Amino acid sequence: PRNTTVEAIKHWICPVDKTKKTALLIHLINKGDWQQVLVFSRTKHGANRIAASLEKKDISATAIHGNKSQGARTRALADFKAGKVRILVATDIAARGIDIDQLPHVVNFDLPSVPEDYVHRIGRTGRAGRGGEAISLVCADEAKQLFDIERLIQKQLERELVEDFWPNHDLPQSRDLIPVKPKKPKKTSKSQSGQRNSNNASSKSDDQSDKKTSNKSKKRVFWNKKPNRKPKIT
Repeated sequence: PRNTTVEAIKHWICPVDKTKKTALLIHLINKGDWQQVLVFSRTKHGANRIAASLEKKDISATAIHGNKSQGARTRALADFKAGKVRILVATDIAARGIDIDQLPHVVNFDLPSVPEDYVHRIGRTGRAGRGGEAISLVCADEAKQLFDIERLIQKQLERELVEDFWPNHDLPQSRDLIPVKPKKPKKTSKSQSGQRNSNNASSKSDDQSDKKTSNKSKKRVFWNKKPNRKPKIT
């Protein structure tokens, strides 16, 4: 099915305050000794900021997004695949077409606004039956996006709190999973459509009859009109 997630992928969320997301990302990379990670950012400026923060901590990183030239994006992706760069920070649009067979880690720095994008994001890992991990850093402000994703995939995502990064603003508990119903087009009954057609036909006939009567009246006025003759002077 279109919106089912790959079984080989382990995906969960880490509740964290928005201001501590960058520090938590650095902590996870260093603790797990991650060598190849695709990080998703919702905005272009956010992608640049994340990459710059990682570089300051001696973690090689580069960002790709719509403001980068095609050549710059191609080089960044080539360096990432070759292992020259450990972290590739991308927006959803720039990540289209990225195909890496053995990508072990995907991190959602921000949850996507469109829940279907979550499935596309985590699908970058776990290719060809290989295992993969997808971690989402979720703050309290992103509760709606989280609930929409869980409703789409029909699964409540596991939550793992990281020591020293416990959020001050609690992430609300997940809601009951109500299946997403596809929207059906509105159907018009035959009687209604027939009534509309009859109304349209009657309105057209009325318009035509009005035109005829107006034309007749115009003609009548024209032919009944007496010419103004000046009286003869005798």
